[in-house]
Amino acid sequence: MTAQDSIDESLYSRQLYVLGHDAMKQMSSSSVLIVGVQGLGAEIAKNTALAGVKSVTLYDPAPVEVADLSTQFFLRAEDVGKQGVTRASATASRLAEINTYVPVKVLDVPELTKEVLSQFQVVVMCNQVLSEQLRVNDLTHNSGTHFLAASIHGLFGSVFADLGADFVCKDATGEQALSGMVVSVAKDNEGLVTTLDETRHGLEDGDYVTFSEVEGMTELNDIEPRRVTVKGPYTFTIGDTSSFGDYKRGGLFKQVKQPRTLHFASLRESRAAPECLVSDFAKMDRPPLLHVAFEALSQFAEQAKRLPRARNAEDAAEVRQRAQALATERGVMPGDEAGQKLLAMLAEELAFQAVGNLSPMVAFIGGFVAQEVLKACSGKFHPLMQYMYVDCLEALPSNVASLPESEFAPQGTRYDGQTAVFGTSFQERIANARQFLVGSGAIGCEMLKNWSMMGLGSGANGQIYVTDMDTIEKSNLNRQFLFRQKDVGQFKADTAAAAVADMNPDVKGKIHSFQNRVGPETEDVYGDAFFEKLDGVTNALDNVNARQYVDRRCVYYQKPLLESGTLGTKANTQVVVPNLTESYSSSQDPPEKSIPVCTLKNFPNQIEHTIQWAREQFDELFLKPAENVNLYLTQPDFIASLGASDAGAKQQLEQVKEYLVEGRPQTFDACIAWARLKFEENYVNMIKQLLFNLPADAVTSTGQPFWSGPKRAPTPLAFDAQNPLHMEYIVAAANLHAENYGLKGTADPAVYARVLEQVSVPAFEPKTAKVQVNDNEPVPAASNAAEDEASVEELVASLPAPASLSGYRLQPVEMEKDDDTNYHMAFITAASNLRAVNYAIQPVDRYTTKGIAGKIIPAIATTTALATGLVNLELYKLLDHKTELSKYSNAFVNLALPFIAFSEPIAAPRNKYNNTEWTLWSRFDIDRDVTLREFLEFFRVQQLEVTMVSSGVSMLYSDFMPPKKKEERLGLPMSELVQSVSKKPLPAHVKNIIVEIMADDANGEDVEVPYVNVRIRP
Repeated sequence: MTAQDSIDESLYSRQLYVLGHDAMKQMSSSSVLIVGVQGLGAEIAKNTALAGVKSVTLYDPAPVEVADLSTQFFLRAEDVGKQGVTRASATASRLAEINTYVPVKVLDVPELTKEVLSQFQVVVMCNQVLSEQLRVNDLTHNSGTHFLAASIHGLFGSVFADLGADFVCKDATGEQALSGMVVSVAKDNEGLVTTLDETRHGLEDGDYVTFSEVEGMTELNDIEPRRVTVKGPYTFTIGDTSSFGDYKRGGLFKQVKQPRTLHFASLRESRAAPECLVSDFAKMDRPPLLHVAFEALSQFAEQAKRLPRARNAEDAAEVRQRAQALATERGVMPGDEAGQKLLAMLAEELAFQAVGNLSPMVAFIGGFVAQEVLKACSGKFHPLMQYMYVDCLEALPSNVASLPESEFAPQGTRYDGQTAVFGTSFQERIANARQFLVGSGAIGCEMLKNWSMMGLGSGANGQIYVTDMDTIEKSNLNRQFLFRQKDVGQFKADTAAAAVADMNPDVKGKIHSFQNRVGPETEDVYGDAFFEKLDGVTNALDNVNARQYVDRRCVYYQKPLLESGTLGTKANTQVVVPNLTESYSSSQDPPEKSIPVCTLKNFPNQIEHTIQWAREQFDELFLKPAENVNLYLTQPDFIASLGASDAGAKQQLEQVKEYLVEGRPQTFDACIAWARLKFEENYVNMIKQLLFNLPADAVTSTGQPFWSGPKRAPTPLAFDAQNPLHMEYIVAAANLHAENYGLKGTADPAVYARVLEQVSVPAFEPKTAKVQVNDNEPVPAASNAAEDEASVEELVASLPAPASLSGYRLQPVEMEKDDDTNYHMAFITAASNLRAVNYAIQPVDRYTTKGIAGKIIPAIATTTALATGLVNLELYKLLDHKTELSKYSNAFVNLALPFIAFSEPIAAPRNKYNNTEWTLWSRFDIDRDVTLREFLEFFRVQQLEVTMVSSGVSMLYSDFMPPKKKEERLGLPMSELVQSVSKKPLPAHVKNIIVEIMADDANGEDVEVPYVNVRIRP
């Protein structure tokens, strides 16, 4: 893809909502050079190519070694030692497959000279010695070529960025520009602006805003962006307005993002006093110590012509001494004994792990650096200033210090990079793990890639299970990197499993893929036998309900759960450890704020309101009526189910009559006429009726103008066949209406011109009716129940008998956002923008409309890669069976800022009954199908008097039941009781029933207690 080419929105759709078109165009003219193509270089190259830069060039003349297979997922065993094959050449062809728009080249030069480097906008050096980083950065600094360097050694990582002395960051955060409504503007030397008190303005000191639609003080509408000083959540000042006109009413403010010029020092200039991003606030003292430790390691490597041997005390001592000398020389040697011990520990451990290469660390650092590449190309988001150091030492096995050096020595296998850090016995534990992955989309693909490189499940007792009911779509290819164009239409789980088995043949036959959802309906598949053989579960899901269900199953089966999610450049990860942490469902985000109904119906003031209205219109016109017609034709009890006196029944039957009888088109011409009348109904008559009820000069009971603040007085449209927006609506609506009836549509302008000339549009006649002004008011009743009942009977009598239309069906149209040829988004965009014009709201393009109407979650491969890397670092800890809460980490990341924060998981809250403590992981287990009497006695022994017993929604027992009913139930086995009360048989696969109880403790006080698990079948 070149800068001149249009962006393929069907491929980059999710990423476009992260970066925007301007940034994507900048990237499409940027060439990137990756120096060093081991695992880290491959990860950065993969993420950069997926993002859509102009080209990716690889430079690594070294031959492929077995150790490369630890993390380099583009290499294969047959590449090792092959004559004339370098890491770069072996990688290039497979890298090129992931995005056909991005050419992948191999650089074949003896040395990186200034002339060679000047061909690229960004150069990334991966795991290169410090002297070479310094040499290359000296050539690139202030040359127009941006420089990044990154290294990984076991559980340690480092990143450096030099984007030049004057780098322009166009948008530091990437957050949507803030906007709001103005209530008043003071005419004085401060210019105090008061905003609508429904929502906080959200501005910060130093932000800039512009104004529009201000009445009276119209000078504000024409001025350049003004700098804001925040005075409160609903007020801010903009400077002297004393010479302006008097403010009358109205007005909108909008934040204007201002570019920032950032100043980077070169690597050579910054070495002595590095500016470091704190990546872990619990380790704020470590970055300067790691800085000298990494430099000491590089000194060792250059002098010895090798990295320190794994867990070798002699090599580690030399690195430690070099680090201590550098720290003293630079003035960063800690003054206290604890600090000096920390430096010694970090330097020694870095040396111990220097030859280590871990896939999760590659994903973590590779995702981070790739995002920095995109920032350098586009100026979008704030780049790293200028160093970042990380260590994830909590992932080390608890017994690592007691193991002999031989445990870490190379064995000549693809896992040598991992065993150098964890040892061979821990590698066996990884290989024999049994993990269940729920979902194989973006996070799922990255997860499987990591597991393949780690050798997870590859042992004699190891297994990986993955399920995903979805098939591959083109838009997936931009971030679900295991899939290719040829895979579109195939099941994700099957394709992903096959792809990673190709990466590492050791996992072939160890990955089992399924195509079903994990939910109540598949508990016969994912039941006791399935969960009992697992070591853990990893979620790769895209909705909260599914996550919560899997979480409940993990709590029930006492299995650890790894959870993660991304939103654009933001990511979060969570580890759930049985009997230690809270579960995923223990905390929930607040519900999404909905738009008030009266705002949607009568008083929109933002484009989001008109888009939501248009989205609902789509279903009201093309989905629900067709479904109702089909129900009427196929369901004998359809009319009875509506309720004879229900006003909603009348509306549904009127829909059936319109779509089946009165408005049933026989030709496409009739569909065009229908669309024209819908235009008149929605954008002319509806607005005239509203203004008839609430004229533009209407006042409230207090004498204030009704149309003020968030309420904007609308203007009816006048249909114009020469107006492109008007015709976009007609064309889309007509074709969708035709689709309902199986008629062939067209976009031929001549056909529309001919038909529209002949359409007779009835004159508008206003009606007297009450308007619902806010959601607290009752919805105005159109008629009384008796009238509705009579109308329903009349409507039923006017409909043809279903038998007379045997086999006839309409085709309901369900909204599909990703097909640009189906008129779905064309209709919603046109319908929304027409309503926006009604209310003087600025219309938006189809791309913006699609994001809001389709509730598209912004996504980019960089964030996904980083999140999965962090998740798998926690997997190492779970496999080590760590029991200290402080060893685990949840994470929140925003790569745009950049910001990384690790936090200790929240401990499972403790409750108590009598003298027994319990958590959400606790339960009572009864190992046989006891009678209700035995069940109650079970708890009396534990000094708990049960007052109520329920299972699901069925109440099985309560102390206020009639004595006769109690007696009838006491002798029934629990399984029989549940079936009797619920009137539903227990499925054959169900071996246990979950029962909840209410009980009084030994003191007669009502207490919370765990749930009860009753075994009913062996």
